[in-house]
Amino acid sequence: MAPDPRRWRALAVLAVAQFMLILDITVVTVALPDIGRDLELGRAATTWVVTAYTLLFGGLMIFGGRAADLFGARRMITLGLAVFTGSSLLAGVALNAPMLISGRVGQGIGAALLSPAALSILTTIFHGAERNRALGVWGALGGTGAAAGVLIGGVLTAGPGWPWIFFVNVPVGIALLVAIPRVVPVRPAQHGRRIDVVGALLATAFVGAAIYGLITAGDVGWADPLPLGALAAAVVLAAVFVVVERSTAEPLLDPGLLTRRPIAAGAALMLVATALLITGFFLGSFYLQQGQGNSALITGLLFIPIALGTIVGAHNAGHVIGRFGYRPVGVAGLLIAAAGAAVPAFWDGSTALILGLSVAAIGQGAVIVTATTTALAHVDHAHSGVTSGVVTTFHEIGAALGVAVISTIAAVSLRSGGADTSGFTVAFLFSAILALTVAAAAAVFVPAGKPPAGMRVSAH
Repeated sequence: MAPDPRRWRALAVLAVAQFMLILDITVVTVALPDIGRDLELGRAATTWVVTAYTLLFGGLMIFGGRAADLFGARRMITLGLAVFTGSSLLAGVALNAPMLISGRVGQGIGAALLSPAALSILTTIFHGAERNRALGVWGALGGTGAAAGVLIGGVLTAGPGWPWIFFVNVPVGIALLVAIPRVVPVRPAQHGRRIDVVGALLATAFVGAAIYGLITAGDVGWADPLPLGALAAAVVLAAVFVVVERSTAEPLLDPGLLTRRPIAAGAALMLVATALLITGFFLGSFYLQQGQGNSALITGLLFIPIALGTIVGAHNAGHVIGRFGYRPVGVAGLLIAAAGAAVPAFWDGSTALILGLSVAAIGQGAVIVTATTTALAHVDHAHSGVTSGVVTTFHEIGAALGVAVISTIAAVSLRSGGADTSGFTVAFLFSAILALTVAAAAAVFVPAGKPPAGMRVSAH
């Protein structure tokens, strides 16, 4: 079969769309202090501005992949992009917390429909060496999107204002909606398959309940029945999810996958590494702007070394894993992340924060690549798609859970507007201890092998 002549144009269009989705994870972190001040948001609502997007993006990711198979990938790309674009407009015109968080929820739903469908198109229109090149471009979007997000967030917040971090998606989204029918081929739907809607709702609900409990505890304390009830509900919903998935003919997620050591280890590493990375941006934004008095623009510029550190770590890990194996690189990356997070825990000031988080980001980038390769290295082709979806889901869920936890730990500093920095200190110390603890666990549980010859190693 002759290659599709539109394949490179399709890659360009889909890459821009994916870049926009990734960018919206970090672009908002720089703007959070301004958003909170303008809309009079409390700590909990400000935290949900981040977690609502990543929760829905991750919680519905596998559902989106199944929907692409059943209804057609291009149709899901178009629907997801339309939902994301419309929700971006809603977030930009938001006058209060419910409007803004609703917009972020819609963005997450749109992203979950778009991203897996776009990737499935690329895997069908490219073959052989060209496929590796296309997937390399796709994998690089994670680091570059994060780097661009912090810079664009600072520039737009300091310039026309924070609503423009959402408004900028609207013309881009409309242009992509016009281009998609012209350059993205139709991939036939796979009739006869079913979508596990109940599983998707349960997965999102139990993680959402856990996040609600964690965030609420920062305001009312752990003895209050509200966070305890939410966390208990999360446990019950998780148990129901496992029962439903085991009894469903075509489950959203086969629980047996997570009993396989490489996949479980890769998913856990991805969850922790992403949590550490995104919480660094979250804490750093408030510390630099409220605690140190920097503007949003300066904060965005200061964040660039951190984002670039992630790219450096991911790029070099791709080479080092092939030589030393998953376990040594995973452990080393976590130790580097721990050392970096410890710097702002023991030293004050913008310089210490940026230096420490930049070092930590190198380790986190390496762990993200280790997570992907560990999970996918010994999975057969028939299960590679769903395994990749599991790892990507843990990437987004890690961001949501991480921000919820760290926001609660740093609650005293976030509520004081940065006047009391003790919460930041404890939160960075917690991050360092978490990285150290997971490094010790990784030394035992992460497989010691190396990727098979010829396997492509990438961050996403």
